[in-house]
Amino acid sequence: MKYLSEFRDPDLARSLLERIKKAVTQPWVIMEICGGQTHSIMRHGIDQMLPKDITLVHGPGCPVCVTPLETIDRALAIAAREKVIFTSFGDMLRVPGSHDDLFRVKSRGGDVRMVYSPLEALNIARANPDHEVVFLAVGFETTAPGNAMALKQAVAEGLTNFSEIVSHVLVPPAMEAILSSPQNRVQGFLAAGHVCAITGWEEYEPIAEKYGVPIVPTGFESVDILDGILKTIELLEDGRPAVANQYLRAVRKQGNPAAQAVVDEVYEVCDKKWRGIGTIPMSGMRIRDELAAFDAERKFDVTGITTKEPAVCIAGEILQGLKKPDECPAFGKECTPMNPLGATMVSSEGACAAYHKYTRKGLL
Repeated sequence: MKYLSEFRDPDLARSLLERIKKAVTQPWVIMEICGGQTHSIMRHGIDQMLPKDITLVHGPGCPVCVTPLETIDRALAIAAREKVIFTSFGDMLRVPGSHDDLFRVKSRGGDVRMVYSPLEALNIARANPDHEVVFLAVGFETTAPGNAMALKQAVAEGLTNFSEIVSHVLVPPAMEAILSSPQNRVQGFLAAGHVCAITGWEEYEPIAEKYGVPIVPTGFESVDILDGILKTIELLEDGRPAVANQYLRAVRKQGNPAAQAVVDEVYEVCDKKWRGIGTIPMSGMRIRDELAAFDAERKFDVTGITTKEPAVCIAGEILQGLKKPDECPAFGKECTPMNPLGATMVSSEGACAAYHKYTRKGLL
């Protein structure tokens, strides 16, 4: 299959691994931004094949993981109301709030439905004009265009019974928050290729220059990851803080202007709280004021709900690359995929879920 099988070629992977080994002369810490990249690294055992001088740490690249606890609690409050049909992607239904999750609301009679697209939620709104249909829109820049288009379509059709809870976050401000922390240990980034397919990689150039780090937009197959690591190591060894695009088959410097335009039409940039990390200035999106009638948090008046993170969960340190999942005292014990304490365990892209699934449990 073109653009898939060749990026899983074992001979090419071995060749890249040998080139990495020859290129490394000192220790380096590299963060992969996306949870999909984390799972690929764990699934293929890439972290175990790399030279010992290369440390991979796992960034905040799982939108489910960084959705703040208060957003989940607000969603729960709305979903429990009568004549509300609450919709979202599958992972979000299992993410624990302070005391509950959406599946438990469903088990008590709430009309909670998993959808595969925001357009499916629109269809539900069309078919149920006597119900309020709410879609929990989460994601990085990757899913924002589709979610924005759904809301734009609702406006065009006058579907006033459709609204969104928006928990979209932006990658570059998170990278800057990590790099500016006194505790930072990240020296280079594998940027999320699908995010860059929307935004392009031009906005990463000032970050690379300001903080003196290489940034490499990277795909998700084993050869992609190894090639991205090689490019990052080569830039680090040469002392060149630059952007090098590994994901040439999907990413252009300017990204996707049409997708960017629809996002800007519906959403605006705002300060955003990230689960486990805290508020990062100008790092998220919200529905524009002129479309407030389609903003579920304002429509149902739940903006006053605030929460605190469970003290035992170290997801914030994991998302910042300060610790790895198996360093958490609750990992694989109090916190498992069947009984997750935090979203990094419940999400299919979460770092904790990846470590648990691919046996990085400290038990071998």
